[in-house]
Amino acid sequence: MTAASQVIVNDTHDPTAVEPLEGAAVRDFHRGLPGYEPTPLLDLPMIAERLGAARVSVKDESSRLGLPAFKILGASWAVAREVDRRLGGAGLRTVDELREAVAAQTVSLSRLTTLVAATDGNHGRAVARMAALLGLSAIILVPRDMVPARIDAIASEGAEVIVHDGDYDETVRRAATMDSDTHAVIADTAWPGYDEVPRWVVEGYATIANEVLEQLSAQNIPAPTVVVVQVGVGSFAASMVRSFAPTGARMIASEPVSADCLAPSIAAGTPTHSSGTIDSIMAGLNCGEISPIAWPTLQAGVQSAVTVTDDGARDAMRLFARAGVESGESGAAGLAALLAQPGLVRSDDHVLLISTEGITDPVAYAEIVGAIRAEVSA
Repeated sequence: MTAASQVIVNDTHDPTAVEPLEGAAVRDFHRGLPGYEPTPLLDLPMIAERLGAARVSVKDESSRLGLPAFKILGASWAVAREVDRRLGGAGLRTVDELREAVAAQTVSLSRLTTLVAATDGNHGRAVARMAALLGLSAIILVPRDMVPARIDAIASEGAEVIVHDGDYDETVRRAATMDSDTHAVIADTAWPGYDEVPRWVVEGYATIANEVLEQLSAQNIPAPTVVVVQVGVGSFAASMVRSFAPTGARMIASEPVSADCLAPSIAAGTPTHSSGTIDSIMAGLNCGEISPIAWPTLQAGVQSAVTVTDDGARDAMRLFARAGVESGESGAAGLAALLAQPGLVRSDDHVLLISTEGITDPVAYAEIVGAIRAEVSA
């Protein structure tokens, strides 16, 4: 029997302890990437009415720099910083400058040749895209239950894909062993002795928040009062908490009931491994452990943690579709949290949802959403 959604209120949260995230340098870097433009920020009154909120804004990350998810923002910044570090640390460099530096390496046993990542889909594809842009190879490890469409998408970037006989957390540990002078591991979670790259990943996601605040300001709309963030390993959530908690927004976290590492951690007051089966359709959130660098931020900044069912994610995908948004399973998890726990929203709230991915599994999306027509108001 599937566990029901639950909400854990964080009685010890302290937003004043959250370190604000400055993203100016990151945003400048992203502006230099091929095809950069801000993703849409949508006003969706249909969903606001359903939730009983004054306004619902949705940041639509279904097409970010030519990829169907937001992950390229964290991956590109982390890859750029790590490649620069390995090539002598000349400072912040553009993609063109980094590609030239990679090509100019002397032939030796320590020559950087390959980027390595473990992934549940979107992060690995983003790392593979960056490898191709820089003239490097990529090896992407995926867990045994990865659907073929996501494997094919990673391989389409020119990467070697290795299916590891384990879940996501076990696949991360296998990838970690591949780090060497020639192979750079680009992970979005940390472990003892490895935290610099995942910190850069957190920084990279700040561009989403910077765009949101600029887009709202351009319309003379105040910052959101509620921000819902999806939690996998916690890097994305930590970035959004550091970006929006200092503005006074109430931060609500969403994660699958079968991969709930944040909610029990908040309840226990210490990082706690999920007791779930780690097999949600929300593949991007199938993580059993919170990243150590994300945990302090989430413990301080998240007001409530909500666990959501796969059926809840399906319902949220359908509601998004009726509103004209193509949102994948993980992308719809934030909306699923508020549909499951409507008491978290007040009638005067301006809610920000971030649809973190579009259609990454076309077969599953068609089965879930079907022929729903968007009910977009004129």
